[in-house]
Amino acid sequence: MPELRVTLVQTELAWQDSAANRRMLDEKLRPLAGTTDLIVLPEMFTTGFTMAPEQAAEDANGPSIDWLRETARTLNAVVTGSIATRDGEYFYNRLTWMRSDGTSDSYDKRHLFRMAREQEHYAAGTKRLIVDLNGWRICPMVCYDLRFPVWSRNRGDYEVLLYVANWPARRRYAWQTLLKARAIENLSYCIGVNRVGTDGGGVGHTGDSMALDFLGMPMLPESEQAYIATVTLSRAAIDEHRARFPAHLDADEFELTI
Repeated sequence: MPELRVTLVQTELAWQDSAANRRMLDEKLRPLAGTTDLIVLPEMFTTGFTMAPEQAAEDANGPSIDWLRETARTLNAVVTGSIATRDGEYFYNRLTWMRSDGTSDSYDKRHLFRMAREQEHYAAGTKRLIVDLNGWRICPMVCYDLRFPVWSRNRGDYEVLLYVANWPARRRYAWQTLLKARAIENLSYCIGVNRVGTDGGGVGHTGDSMALDFLGMPMLPESEQAYIATVTLSRAAIDEHRARFPAHLDADEFELTI
C-alpha cells in the first residue's frame, strides 16, 4: 500500500470575501503541483466562520466549487475544506472533497456550534462521509465535530480522521488535547487544520494545526503562524500498530441513531 502525502494549509482568511481568499490560495498552493496527494484547507476557507450566510454563502455549484475543481485538476491532488453553502432553502457548513478528475463528495457539518448560534443559521448534516484515496480510507469532519467521540468513532472504516476548523485561540488547549485523544482512541492518523488571525467578529485564532500518528504523537511542530507543510503517512506503520495493539477488538458495540 502506498504512503499518503497530506498537506496542511494553515492561513489567515479575508472576512466574507470569497474572491480574495481564492486569489490568496491560488498563490499559496501553486508550488504544490505534483508534490502531494491531499491538500487540506480550513473550515469556511472562503469567508471565515460567518453567521451571515444570507450574504456570504454560495450556491451548491458556485464559484468556489468551480475553483476547487480547477485547483484539484491543476495540482493533481484532492483538495478539501468547508464552504458556507446554500442548497435549496437551507444553508450548510459543507465540506467538499474534490478530486483531480473533477468528481467530488460532500459532508455537511453534523454538530453546529451552539455558542455562536450556528444552529440558527445552518442545517445540520445527518451522514458521515468515508472517502478513498489511493487505498486509504479517510473520514473528514468539521471543527465542533471534534468534541463528539461517538460521531468520530472508528467503526473499522478508516485509517485517517481529518478535521477542518476555525477553532478560537481561547480554547486551543481543548483543540490540542481532543485531536490527540481522537488519534489514540481510534488507532488512526488524525489531521486537524485550523486558521490563524482575527476574524470579522473579533475572534482570534492561533492555528495549532496538527498531524498526529496513531499513538497521538505529533508529526509536525505546532505553530501560531501561517504555514504550509506536508507529512507522509505510512500504511505499513499503522497496520503493524493495529496488529500489535488491537484495542479496537475490545470496543463496546452499539448503534448510533439520528
